[in-house]
Amino acid sequence: MLHFQINPNSGVPVYRQMMDQVKYYVVSETLKPGDQLPSIRELAQKLAINPTTVVRAYNDLEHEGVIEMRHGKGAFVTTASRRMNAAERRQTLRQLARQLAVEAVQMGAPASQVLKVVWEEMAELQGIDENEEPIKISALSRR
Repeated sequence: MLHFQINPNSGVPVYRQMMDQVKYYVVSETLKPGDQLPSIRELAQKLAINPTTVVRAYNDLEHEGVIEMRHGKGAFVTTASRRMNAAERRQTLRQLARQLAVEAVQMGAPASQVLKVVWEEMAELQGIDENEEPIKISALSRR
C-alpha cells in the first residue's frame, strides 16, 4: 500500500510532491516494474486534490520514463525504472532525517520525543509489535 504525503504549505507544487514520492517508491523497490499505480480518480479522491493534478504528475512521470500509461488500463511502473543502491538509500534517509531534525529543533522538541514518534510511525507502517522496544541510543553521533 502506498502512502502519499501531500503538504500544501511546503512550497513544492502538489504534482511535484507526488512525482517525487512515486520515484522514491520505484527506486526503493516498494514499487516494482509492472506494478500498477492507483487510478487518477482514486488517487485524487484519496488525497482530496484535483484530478488534473494527478494527470500532470502521471504525464510527467511517463515523459521521464518512470511509468507508462496504458489506455483504458491505467499507469504502470516501467521495466526500465532504476533501483536505489545502498549509498543512495543512505543519502535519501539522511536528507529526510535532516528535514525532520530541523523542524523538530525549530519546534523545541527533544530528540528522545522525535525518535519515539519516528519509531511509532515505523512500527505502524511495518506492523511491528507495539510492545517491542526501539533500539536504545546512548550517544548521538554523525556517521
